[in-house]
Amino acid sequence: MNQILFGAMPYVLLTIAVVGTIWRFTSNRFTWSSQSSEFLENRALFFGSFPWHYGILTILTGHIIGIFFPSAILAWNGVPVRLYILEITALAFGLLAFFGLLTLTYRRITNSRVKSVTSGWDVLVLIVLLVQVITGLGNAILYRWGSNWYAGAAVPWIWSVLKFSPNVAYVGNLPLITRTHIFNAMLFIGLIPFSRLAHFVVINPYKYLWRPYQVVRWYRRAPATTNIIQYK
Repeated sequence: MNQILFGAMPYVLLTIAVVGTIWRFTSNRFTWSSQSSEFLENRALFFGSFPWHYGILTILTGHIIGIFFPSAILAWNGVPVRLYILEITALAFGLLAFFGLLTLTYRRITNSRVKSVTSGWDVLVLIVLLVQVITGLGNAILYRWGSNWYAGAAVPWIWSVLKFSPNVAYVGNLPLITRTHIFNAMLFIGLIPFSRLAHFVVINPYKYLWRPYQVVRWYRRAPATTNIIQYK
C-alpha cells in the first residue's frame, strides 16, 4: 500500500495538476480567479482571512525552506533552545491558520449569501485543508520535533520522487497521522486545476504587488437630491 500511495500516486496527482492547470488556462481562463465573496460578507471574512493567510503562508514557507536546506534545519535544531523556538513558533502559526480556516469554513456554511455561491469543489477543498491543518497540528502535538523528521525523512523522500526514483522507505514507517498529512498534501496539489485554487499559479503574479487600486462605482436608481454643490 505504501508503494502505491507514496511511490505511484505522487506522479498521478502531479500529472493531473500540471495537465489540468494547462487545460483550464487554455480552455476556460476566465474562471482563473479566487472568485472573491467579499461583497457578500466581509466581517467574518476579515477575521478568518488574515489569520489563515498569515499562518499558512508562514508554515508553507518553512516547509519550502526545509526542502532546499534540510541540513540547515538539522543544524539549527542541534541546539535545544533553537529547536524549542522553532517548534513553538511553528505550532503557534499552525494554530493561527487553524483558527482562520475554521472561521472561513463557518462563514461559508452558515452565511446564506456565501453558501449560494459555494460549489462542491469548494467544499472538497475545505475538507482537504481541514484535514491538512488538523494532521499537521496532530504531528506537532503528538510527535515532538517534527522539523527533525521532516528534514530527515520527508525531504529525502520528496527529492527521491523528483528524481523519478521514489524511495518509500523514508516515509513508510512514519506514524499514520504523519503519512496522512503527506498524502493529503499531494491530494491538495491534485485539486488545484478543478477549484479556485488555480489562482495560486496565475501568470505573472508579481503584478499584484504594485497594481493600482480597483475603482468601484456605485450607481443609484434615483439621483440624489441633497447635498449638491454646483461650481461655475
